[in-house]
Amino acid sequence: MAERREELLRAAVEQIEVRGVSAVRIADVAAVLGVSNALVLYHFSSKEKLVAAAFAYAAEADLAHLRKLLTRRTSAVRRLRSAVRWYAPTGQAKGWRLWIEGWASALRDPVLREVAEDLDQQWKAELAEVIEEGAAAGEFHCDDPMSVAWRLTALLDGLAVQMTSYAGPLSRATMLQWTEEALARELGIDHEALTA
Repeated sequence: MAERREELLRAAVEQIEVRGVSAVRIADVAAVLGVSNALVLYHFSSKEKLVAAAFAYAAEADLAHLRKLLTRRTSAVRRLRSAVRWYAPTGQAKGWRLWIEGWASALRDPVLREVAEDLDQQWKAELAEVIEEGAAAGEFHCDDPMSVAWRLTALLDGLAVQMTSYAGPLSRATMLQWTEEALARELGIDHEALTA
């Protein structure tokens, strides 16, 4: 039962990436796996619930990877830099396209809005925790780790939307430079200290 649900979620994520949230149908997800629409509805009861669950499934995998990066045995500065570099979109930016689709659909879908907001808060809390650890260890000074996490994710989200939506005007290298410079400023350290 759990395996079937996970198969459906993976298929839904794939179809959302291909078709977009508004165009994806229960039938599209069912067709990918060669199952009936009724089976998909048995597990999720509506397209809205399927989309919200697929979004949460994909985002939870990203959140697990972020936690892995942030719990490594190294300095808080290195963990934060690693997280910022990983957060930036690469290649086809499938994960970012899914987030952008999710944000747009969440404007009209309260179920998806609740899921997206919860996941977004978890991202910020994970970053704030490492910022707090680094400040407590004396690596840098920070009076308000949560505000720093908000500003960093807002910058990354905005740049990622630009990079994902408009190919060409901004290189990944430039985006990484800007975000690392912002991280260094937020932590009150030199950019060179961040990259050492």
